[in-house]
Amino acid sequence: MARILAIDYGGKRCGIAVTDESKIIASGLTTVNTKDLLSWLKEYVSKEVVELFVVGEPKRLHGAPSESEKLIQPFLEKLVKELPDIPVKRIDERFTSKIAFDTMIASGISKKKRRDKALVDQISATIILQDYLYNL
Repeated sequence: MARILAIDYGGKRCGIAVTDESKIIASGLTTVNTKDLLSWLKEYVSKEVVELFVVGEPKRLHGAPSESEKLIQPFLEKLVKELPDIPVKRIDERFTSKIAFDTMIASGISKKKRRDKALVDQISATIILQDYLYNL
């Protein structure tokens, strides 16, 4: 059985989340430096069966693409070229960082750990993936 992998793409680092093989549970996996993301994904799919990439689509409040989208598009072009057998779906990621931060507070994570932007990115990727699974 295959997994679904979600990416919260950022200028410096990207949060990664993945489903279980039954595609029921979304879990944070890791955070990867953006410059290493494509090679990390190629390595991951050489070991695990991935049927779909879900990539966050940053939008402004009124629905227009945010400035971050300019960084994501070149990555997506490379991703499709390098791993053409795995389709890519985009999911609106508005408010995922805020939801991730609120989730950290609600779960009792210390202030020191809440400052860890890598953890916020990983939780954001998990939220993107949960949103995708919920809307299947």
